[in-house]
Amino acid sequence: MIIPKLHYISQGNSPKEHLENIQKACTSGIELVQLHLKNASEKKVLKLAKEAREITSHFQTRLIINDHYTIAKEIKADGVHLEKIDSCPTIVRKYLYTWQSIGATANTFQDCKTLIGKEVDYIGLGPFRDTITKDNLNQVLGLNGYITIIEALKTETPIIGFGGITTEDVTYILETGISGIAVSGEITGNFNTIRIFNQLLSASSTEEQRYTFK
Repeated sequence: MIIPKLHYISQGNSPKEHLENIQKACTSGIELVQLHLKNASEKKVLKLAKEAREITSHFQTRLIINDHYTIAKEIKADGVHLEKIDSCPTIVRKYLYTWQSIGATANTFQDCKTLIGKEVDYIGLGPFRDTITKDNLNQVLGLNGYITIIEALKTETPIIGFGGITTEDVTYILETGISGIAVSGEITGNFNTIRIFNQLLSASSTEEQRYTFK
């Protein structure tokens, strides 16, 4: 399994806007989209996920569903991303297809250790700075937080930084040992930044971090 270095977390004031932004991200060359519709019914998320799957399939872009792992399985998304208060990755793993990936959000060293023990495919570590896309996170980590956690972890599990990250942050973040980044606001504001992020991350398919199921 290959975990891309750049993830786009979908944003929008309505489901229609989410789809429009996913389409723009795919057109601009994003390799992975996380559908992140907050405070919506299961029925609404399923409808949106089906439409997002059609768009991402057309562009051969990977689609990850935030939280709703039953929907991820139903629409055959590429995986699911679990927040800290969502279901246990071990339980979700048994439910999903074997080829579907599981990512999960962490805010502390202990969160990361717990998730690695549950054999997630990647960890979203943050927030780097304040962000509106994630709830229930206690502290902003910044570069020093990343350095401290990455050095202590010594793991091969890909760690994806998130939280208010801009193109100006990328070089410094990579120096901490972070594998890649998940971005929402900066990309939604200007989809041309996808190309810049990819260049900064050197996110060619040959350089992506590979992860193999145990």
